[in-house]
Amino acid sequence: MSHKSRQIQQHHNDSDQEHEIEDLSDDSVINFYMTSSQVCNQAIKEVIALCQEGKSIIDICVAGDAFIESACAKLFTKRKNLEKGIAFPTCVSINDCVGHFSPLRSEAPTLLKKGDIVKVDLGVQFDGYVAMGAHTIIVGGGDAGQPLTGRTADAICAAHFAMEAAIRLVKEGNKSSDVTKAITKIADAYHVTPVAGILSHDLKRWSLDGEKIIFSKAPTGHQRADEHQFETNEVYCIDIVMSTGDGKSKDKGSRTTVFKRDTNQNYQLKMKASKDLLHDINLRYPALPFTLRAFTDETKTRLGLGELTSHGLVNSFPVLYEAAGNAVVQFKATILLLPSGNVKITCNDLPLPFVSSTYSVDEESKAILALPLKNEKKKSSDKMDTN
Repeated sequence: MSHKSRQIQQHHNDSDQEHEIEDLSDDSVINFYMTSSQVCNQAIKEVIALCQEGKSIIDICVAGDAFIESACAKLFTKRKNLEKGIAFPTCVSINDCVGHFSPLRSEAPTLLKKGDIVKVDLGVQFDGYVAMGAHTIIVGGGDAGQPLTGRTADAICAAHFAMEAAIRLVKEGNKSSDVTKAITKIADAYHVTPVAGILSHDLKRWSLDGEKIIFSKAPTGHQRADEHQFETNEVYCIDIVMSTGDGKSKDKGSRTTVFKRDTNQNYQLKMKASKDLLHDINLRYPALPFTLRAFTDETKTRLGLGELTSHGLVNSFPVLYEAAGNAVVQFKATILLLPSGNVKITCNDLPLPFVSSTYSVDEESKAILALPLKNEKKKSSDKMDTN
């Protein structure tokens, strides 16, 4: 066992002793996922409400993270050692930005404009059980009482229906390639493209990126396509990102601010700033992503970060962009594969942008979309044990 693995194990020792079973066969695990989803859904709604013309993205991101921390602090108050809080920091990415835009105070503010395509993305965890969600809105959309049409509307329709198809196909007995084919077919129907490199994963305790992967488009080149079957009691984060362009994103120089500790890498650091930063990361964020805003001294943090990244001690979530002028749309949801059916626990009741497309899905896709979703109990949150 590596030094990092030992540290995570010790850091969460009390919780590990309580939960030897870490999948959905344990009701307490389901309870943690449902609690995480409750806060996640509330946080997304709070952030969306702030996404108005003239508002600063940095202020919105800070408010989103603060809401998560505050809401989590009010739950499971009798369990003093229970880890809870942000599983993925609030990101607000607009227009041709694919994702991970979560700026620092030191950067020039980016203000939202009417008509901006805004993607809100964040995650919450209780005891390491994570709920992720993302939603797309149009700033000022619907103000004129008429639906948005054109290429952005096509991308929104494609992303929405691709998500609805995916959550119906991610079920025991189906294969990951079944989901990929359905997503690709819907994208083709709306003449848009799934963004390359966007993957859906199974979720494990303290892990956002399990080994079971769902591609949004068939992999090419060096990418591996290890097909797998879905199994009961698994959890998946389905991430759908559609573009009106060719789906090829690139770095345009925006500062990366979201990172995650690589638990498999260790190195004897030389600089004091690097050692201090790594100590802080290991203590506060040993397994899940964090934003550089979480550290008080930005100058010292940036100084120490260089040595950490150069030796692979942290992995980055870069801010990537499609070609200018294209629209990028995202919907993300967490799905529980329970014995009696799937339950979509995030982003269930968020209103879709008011759009209309001249395109539609084919009969095969319509048949998939007509499949029922079982076990979506609206009152399940009322029964959660959060003491």
